Amino acid sequence: MAAFVLCRRLPRPRYLLGSRKDRTQAQLVSVEQKDETDDHKGNKGALQKQEASPQEVYRLFYNPSSYHRSVWTTASSRSQTDNDEDEQCLSTLAPSFWQQRNHYSVSCSRHLSSSKNTLLDLAFKDPEPERPSVSSVRKPTPPDVKVNARAFLKCRPEYASMTIDLTKRPRLIEMEEALPLLQKVIVLKGSMKPSDVCQFIMELSRLHRDKIPMVRSDQRFIMLLRYSVEHLSLFTELQLLEVLQAFVLLDMPSGHTILGLYEAELIRRANQMSLHQLLLAADLWRCIGRQVPQFLQHLYDSVRMYWEEMGVTEVVHLLYIIGEGRQCPKDLMHPVEQQLMRHIHKLLPEEVGAVCLGLFKSKFSVSEGAVTRIVDKGHSLIEDMSDFAIVNVLKLLRFSHLSHRGWLQAMSQEVPRRAQKMGVQGLMHVAIACSALRYHDDNILMAIAERVPSLVAHCRIKDLCKLLWAFGTFRFPPVQSPSLYPSLTNALRERKAEFQSYPEHLLTALLGLAFVSQFPEDLITIALSPDFVKLALKFTKFELKKDFLTLDETVGLELPHWSGPRLSCELREEVAEMLWKFAQSDLCQKPEVLEAESALQILLGGEKFVCKRMILPHTRSIDLEVHFDSSGQPIPVNPALHTTTIPPENNSSTSISHQGWGRVNLEATITDELLTQLTNNKNTTKPLTPSPTSERTSPHGVEPDDGRRRFDTGLHLTSEIIEHLAQPCSRDSAPQDSTNTLKLAIQVSSRNHYCSQSQHLLGLYAMKRRHLKLAGYRVVEISSHEWFPMLRKSRAEKLAHLRCKVYNSLQ
Repeated sequence: MAAFVLCRRLPRPRYLLGSRKDRTQAQLVSVEQKDETDDHKGNKGALQKQEASPQEVYRLFYNPSSYHRSVWTTASSRSQTDNDEDEQCLSTLAPSFWQQRNHYSVSCSRHLSSSKNTLLDLAFKDPEPERPSVSSVRKPTPPDVKVNARAFLKCRPEYASMTIDLTKRPRLIEMEEALPLLQKVIVLKGSMKPSDVCQFIMELSRLHRDKIPMVRSDQRFIMLLRYSVEHLSLFTELQLLEVLQAFVLLDMPSGHTILGLYEAELIRRANQMSLHQLLLAADLWRCIGRQVPQFLQHLYDSVRMYWEEMGVTEVVHLLYIIGEGRQCPKDLMHPVEQQLMRHIHKLLPEEVGAVCLGLFKSKFSVSEGAVTRIVDKGHSLIEDMSDFAIVNVLKLLRFSHLSHRGWLQAMSQEVPRRAQKMGVQGLMHVAIACSALRYHDDNILMAIAERVPSLVAHCRIKDLCKLLWAFGTFRFPPVQSPSLYPSLTNALRERKAEFQSYPEHLLTALLGLAFVSQFPEDLITIALSPDFVKLALKFTKFELKKDFLTLDETVGLELPHWSGPRLSCELREEVAEMLWKFAQSDLCQKPEVLEAESALQILLGGEKFVCKRMILPHTRSIDLEVHFDSSGQPIPVNPALHTTTIPPENNSSTSISHQGWGRVNLEATITDELLTQLTNNKNTTKPLTPSPTSERTSPHGVEPDDGRRRFDTGLHLTSEIIEHLAQPCSRDSAPQDSTNTLKLAIQVSSRNHYCSQSQHLLGLYAMKRRHLKLAGYRVVEISSHEWFPMLRKSRAEKLAHLRCKVYNSLQ
């Protein structure tokens, strides 16, 4: 009789484990799909016979997270991909000292060239629009070198009480041992106790990995999950954690509905749990891959009660959890930093790497002194650190933008020694950290350049682009490693479909290539196409307009034969105006620039001989422009310094600031007839005859005033404006060269224009000098290491210094 009861077919249970929408994503087989969305209303049927193959049932009752990965394929030996959160970590607000120092990095290329980055927040005011999906074309990138991101847990036995060791699995059982357990679920039914439910789930988690999917799809296991929910409030804290640990071993998808119920129960009990229990629960959620911000907040609130009890293991593991949660409450930062500094001398090599990674991922704003002490400790242990830990230290230095000379010099020895065994993501992080810190070292660059071409098949799209950016930043010569740039560029072509989802990466790569005068025209055609520009400006959180302008103007200057797409005039003008407004509020106000401008005006004879402006807006920096005739005499270059205001009769109160040779934005139609009168009658007081077009289009007719005719906008036609209109201008608003005029672009350079402690120009600024020469300018540099000490000297010494600089350049 008992056998008959166990074997007969029973109705399927109706248990809520997912919505109808979720179930449509599951695999349908021979069993007819039935509505299973109403379990909580009390429809509790018995289970049907489960001796059939698991392939004969409706397999999924939940919507797995698209980001979930198998614990057993990645958790114990995660690749460096798992810990690469650059966009998330560096595109958001960074510590104040990082904002003041970081002038030249991939993230900084999205912002204006400034020490303040005042426009940094603008790209993050609104949620990022959903990017177009390329899942149908993207191929998974195979890992090259696997690393253990949790290796620090092996450092001390104390971690065992607050973490799960994914490298050690309990004694495995076969499917033959699991089937009786599933049968007991049917036999016991509602008489199951919390201890029974906990024991069954834990026993089933000991199955071989390849059998786990079969059990998870078994209806009897689903019923067991239902019983666990019914007993959820009766579980002890220990039993709750044991079940959660079993879920890790069972590789439960992070989006499974039942996990939300367990999360709520753990949140409810957070105040009753010990510090180690809270840390263990947080670690289990991390291993499952589920984001639990509310539970973490309860953990952080509880931590404050245990400061005196925390040792080095608790501090390190807490920082690991904070990093995996991607944020840290501001009021927790200072106490955690104090605890870390209290135990810094006890850290072991892999613990240093875990601490650095946690600080990097969470955007943890610790002080410069704390960062220095952490890296000092890492430097003393560097020979025993894994490649993964070393890369994490570099991530922290890059995030903090703190140049630790001893560590970086050690990298000159360590990277060449380790490069042949490092993964491509680790090599990318080394290169991008060096570029962010402006640390140029030929040993490091050559070691990476020799290794990367053989790893391009393992590169993600951002690895390719950031490597190109880093090498371009250092102006690494293509001849020095002939296969580097071609291999990376060809890999870009193979992955170009992914740029539809991540257009910022394509711009990063093309700008890095442009720094070394490499121009893949097929990729540039894609980047400047109207559809791609529209897509990039709409679907990314980054401010890409400046990057588009830099690429577009570079193409215009360096590829005279170019017949491909270009940016629209409207977009170029919009970005140029934005850059100039920013420069006026920031770059133009720097003390070293103001002092040089003032001294040049005295030296040359007045304000009209010096024009402070962005000669080439796409280079995102300003110059002091001066002109000389063939005899070496200065020529006025700045005829319109004043600000012209629209009179009251025009309904606008906008004032127009003239930026040297900038445009005068007048709402008037300039016809050939009007231009003829302007050029032929500049010195006469005879009224000008307005064009019929102007009369028809302007509603504000104005009478002559003091012998001069006004435009219909109400703006006085002064002699300066007439002279300005009469002079032809190029598209870049740069003055036209003549045989009798020598144009100088005087640059007050900064140390951030060069590699650290060297005179090796960085890519953007070297490219700017090329472009100025192409535009007809002679570059004169007032270097920071000469000019900054001069600021403390007398006016006569400053004038003598500038005289030598300027007049020596005329020879």
